[in-house]
Amino acid sequence: MSNNNITLSGINIDIDDVVDTAHAAANEILKIYNTDFLVENKDDDSPLTAADTAAHEVISQRLRELTPDIPILSEESSAKAYETRQQWSRYWLVDPLDGTREFVKRNGEFTVNIALIVEHSPALGVVQIPATGVCYHAAAGLGAFKHSPGEEPARLHTRPTAADQFIVAGSRSHATDRQKAFFAALGDNTEIISAGSSLKFCLVAEGRVDIYPRFGPTSEWDTAAAQCIVTEAGGLVTDLDLRPLEYNRKDSLLNPEFLVIGDPSFDWKPYLDKISEA
Repeated sequence: MSNNNITLSGINIDIDDVVDTAHAAANEILKIYNTDFLVENKDDDSPLTAADTAAHEVISQRLRELTPDIPILSEESSAKAYETRQQWSRYWLVDPLDGTREFVKRNGEFTVNIALIVEHSPALGVVQIPATGVCYHAAAGLGAFKHSPGEEPARLHTRPTAADQFIVAGSRSHATDRQKAFFAALGDNTEIISAGSSLKFCLVAEGRVDIYPRFGPTSEWDTAAAQCIVTEAGGLVTDLDLRPLEYNRKDSLLNPEFLVIGDPSFDWKPYLDKISEA
C-alpha cells in the first residue's frame, strides 16, 4: 500500500495500523464463528455473541495503544453521555461485528467497521470482511481501496448511473415496506442485490450498484467507516433530503433514513417522491 500515513486533526496515523487492528478483530471473530457459539439478546432484541465482545476488546486495546488521546465509542462499550461526547472534536467510532444476524446465520456477510470521526465527518474508514479476508479502507483525500488476500490494493470508483437501468443494494435482514416501495418506483428493469451489514456500502463504492437506500433504523457505528469509503470512491451518503450524514450531533446515536449514492450527479428525488408512507 502507498500513502498510508495521514495526519488527521493533528495526529499522525498509519492506515496500515488500523487495517491490522481490523484483521486482529476478524481473527477473534473467526475463532468463535467456527464453534457452537451462544446467542444472547440485548435490550433492543438485537443479537449478541462472544464474537462481538472479543472483537470489541481487541479493537479497543489496539486503538488505545495507537492513539491514547483519542476517545473510542463502540457499539459494545458502555454508553457515553452526550454532554461528554459533544466535547469530542475527534474520536474512533467502531462496530466490532456489524451484521451479527448474518454471523448467526453463518452466511459470511458480516464485517468489522472502524472509523475515525473528525468534526462530525468520517475521515478514515476500514471495513474488514472476516469470512473472506477482504478489506476496504479509505482516508480523506487519499481515495478508497479494496485489498483482497494475495493481491495489491485496487483503487475504488463508483459508477455513472443510467436512468431505468438500475442496480440497487437491499438489506438482507432488514427489508421494509418503504424499501419495497422505493424499488417498485424504480421500475421493472431494476436488478436488486441483497447483502448484509456494511457490505452494501462497499458494493456502491466498487461500482457494482447504483444506490443503497436504507428505510429503517441504524446506528452511527453501522455507517461511519463505510461512508468514508463510499465518499472517497466518488459517491455520497445522505439523508432523504440529500444532506450528508453527520456524526455526534445529538443525544441519540440513531441515524436518519439514508441513501448511499454512487453517482452524485443523478437525481433520485423523483423516485423518492413516489414512495408512499408505509
